[in-house]
Amino acid sequence: MNFFLQLVVTGLALGMVYALVAIGFVIILKCSNAFNIAQGHFVLIGGYLGYTFLVPFGLPIWASLILAIAVAVVMGLLIERLAIRPLVGQPELAMIMMTIALATVLEGLATLIWGGEYKTYHGVLPTVTLKLGQISIPPESLIGLIVSVVTVALLMALFRYTKIGLAMRATAEDLQVVQSVGIKATTVYAVSWVIACVVGVIGGMLLGGVSGVMIPLAEIGLKAFAVVLLGGVNSIGGAIVAGIILGVLENVAAGYLDPLLPGGGLAQIFPFIVMIIVLIFRPYGLFGLVRIERI
Repeated sequence: MNFFLQLVVTGLALGMVYALVAIGFVIILKCSNAFNIAQGHFVLIGGYLGYTFLVPFGLPIWASLILAIAVAVVMGLLIERLAIRPLVGQPELAMIMMTIALATVLEGLATLIWGGEYKTYHGVLPTVTLKLGQISIPPESLIGLIVSVVTVALLMALFRYTKIGLAMRATAEDLQVVQSVGIKATTVYAVSWVIACVVGVIGGMLLGGVSGVMIPLAEIGLKAFAVVLLGGVNSIGGAIVAGIILGVLENVAAGYLDPLLPGGGLAQIFPFIVMIIVLIFRPYGLFGLVRIERI
């Protein structure tokens, strides 16, 4: 029983990071009706930034996190201004193809700057362990859980209680109505891409602290995609709940099912198994809006 609870607790921490990354997916999807294929590559850049600031520069984790967020803000503004803004009003396919191009460029930059090599920095993180009876939370998972919860709470407050959050929610509902009342859609898009970059970079730093960083880390974007589908593509709250569910299920699968298989690896495909099941039986996800079109 203790082993199961240990897997659930560490899976909860992993799931909150998945939810954080998935929020970036949902925000871009709500504002532009296009999937951001490059979201996983924001995570990749975040992991390498965490390594750079923590190991070669030797900065404390709080300073590294602030600098990484600053880089993410600049990256988001540049992406929106140079790559996304010219496509406003164009078909959604053009936006999706641009995000694919962005993913390729970011992966190339990671290879050019860091050599695409495996980097790790979990040894330089604070050694703080939380014990709940017989259950202990490792430092990396504890830090990831705390940072993810705080970041998600701040984002929820931003969406609910600020003018820019209200503008983002309104833009997601009807762009033409928003423009008719004087709200600049370009500002909303810029903030959306900044948030997507920031949550991706933070998620990358947290995941890099647990498992290290290398080019395949960008595949986390596919897992976040599974989270989005499970929670409902239009629901930020659904992304949070779905992230927790998939994180726990993946961790439990790694603990109980992988040892039974010759090569293991079931935990890596478990989110995609869930994604297939959801698409078959509930294509709108757990909290997605069911749109019925009548002719």
